[in-house]
Amino acid sequence: MFRAALALLVTAPLFAADPPVGEVTKHKFEGSKIFPGTVRDYWLYVPAQYDGKTPACLWVNQDGPQYGAIKLNKDRTAADGPGQFDKLIAAKDMPVTIGVFVTPGVVPAAGPDALARFNRSFEYDGLGDAYARFLIDELLPAVEKLKTADGREIKFSKNPNDRAIAGASSGAICAFTAAWERPDSFRRVFSSIGTYVGLRGGNSYHTLVRKFEPKPLRVFLEDGENDLNIYGGDWWMANQEMERALKFAGYQVEHNWGKGGHNASHATEIFPEAMKWLWKDHGKEIVAGAGSPQLQEVLLLGEGWKLVGEGYKFTEGPIANAKGEVFFTDVPEGKTYKIGLDGTVTALAESNGKASGFAFGPDGAMYGTGGFGLAKYDAAGKPTKVVDGIAGNDLVALHNGTFYVTAPGNNKNEIVFVDAKGEKKVVDTGIKFPNGITTSPDQSLLYVAESRTHWVWSFQIQPDGSLKHKQKFYHLHVPDKADEASADGLKVDRDGRLYVATNLGVQFCDQAGRVNGIIPTPNGKCANLCFGGAKFDTLYATCGDKVYARKVKVTGYNQFDKPHKPTTPRL
Repeated sequence: MFRAALALLVTAPLFAADPPVGEVTKHKFEGSKIFPGTVRDYWLYVPAQYDGKTPACLWVNQDGPQYGAIKLNKDRTAADGPGQFDKLIAAKDMPVTIGVFVTPGVVPAAGPDALARFNRSFEYDGLGDAYARFLIDELLPAVEKLKTADGREIKFSKNPNDRAIAGASSGAICAFTAAWERPDSFRRVFSSIGTYVGLRGGNSYHTLVRKFEPKPLRVFLEDGENDLNIYGGDWWMANQEMERALKFAGYQVEHNWGKGGHNASHATEIFPEAMKWLWKDHGKEIVAGAGSPQLQEVLLLGEGWKLVGEGYKFTEGPIANAKGEVFFTDVPEGKTYKIGLDGTVTALAESNGKASGFAFGPDGAMYGTGGFGLAKYDAAGKPTKVVDGIAGNDLVALHNGTFYVTAPGNNKNEIVFVDAKGEKKVVDTGIKFPNGITTSPDQSLLYVAESRTHWVWSFQIQPDGSLKHKQKFYHLHVPDKADEASADGLKVDRDGRLYVATNLGVQFCDQAGRVNGIIPTPNGKCANLCFGGAKFDTLYATCGDKVYARKVKVTGYNQFDKPHKPTTPRL
């Protein structure tokens, strides 16, 4: 039902004479480490205009040539007359492009009475970067080792603007996913009767597209109003939702809707015009749009992440002092680093005892926590223990001189309150690995990240430091390949937004508990974050072995300052 053939040929000739015919050869690929045990066929199309010296543009088509732009003889080893690509390239409606038409993987049956494992839905319908990595790291390098019959070497352009990916049905969502995950490799997408429905999470795309910082993609969508409407969803409605989401988020998107069903007829008819649009202005870089109004409230157009430092083992605990200077730790090394207002990174002299969480108090001193408890640090970074007996992970220091510490150590999963006299008491237990912690700008609500789920909890702080009205409040997004959001560091801005370091990047939420935007980091990691700089309008993120920063429109709030009441959220 989902294997709708897309033999994209037109009956009307584009030329009085046939254009030069490209070479098509069949190959086999096996030995994948990403999809172990699978074997698959693929066909390589090399246009006649390709000289073997200048790297060509690239087209990757899912489901092999029977779903692509090349029609083959029954033995599928040679071109059967001019295919669409021959005509389009000759007409200069698309650049000189090498096509790779690949089938989904199959794990062969263990014996004559056993069933093979068919990977099509697993590889195509699922979200995440596995299939993109298969193409980029495994299949395409193997293809580039081939040569044409006359000895031309296969060379693909490495410029993502020169690389397109396409498919029909499940192959279409697969193509979109590959570009979505790796816009550094693919920026043009042709999607026919795309399966953006609830088979393996594809129904979440129309939401994610709206919330993620936009990516530099150009997408053409095709579907018909009589497409499938079954247990997994409504294809016709889902494709329209995708088009509206992409347009809302500022993407370069075009569509052509027909009246057909889950078949190739309409896509065949409109394919040449779709290619003209997809490849138009070739040579110009495809750029990302501005994003949603919520993203535009936070991000500055044209301001991306900048590398601050790298080469660390694992960075954590970023905080800013009253000047806006930022401090972070390399936990395995027990070293604390300072980022000056000029961006210079220097190491403090003393070991911090492998602390993971830090905060500046209203007294201007830096405090930290780890398995040793709660400590106070001097200007050189030397710790003096303040409170014993806390297996701390992160902390927040309030304006009144009190602290809250998350203590997941020894599976106790505690939240510990430390008063201004240094007396401690456990004020909550039971959160599945309490991690990042902060308060609302008015310091009346305490927020705690639950790393083992997709929640951030909210409590109301009582005058004696105890907590009431515990609620799973902030609902986070989770990547398809994970079972949890891995929420870690938390910070707020002066408008009351909550910023959460997660395995999708920085997710920011409104005061009502809703994720408004997702800001991925360059290396796909984010353990913690803070606002720094002289105006606290630079967002810093600790990301594994690297630290990044980017200027933003908002102003961060520091809990060592006086409580600040933000405006009431839009409900």
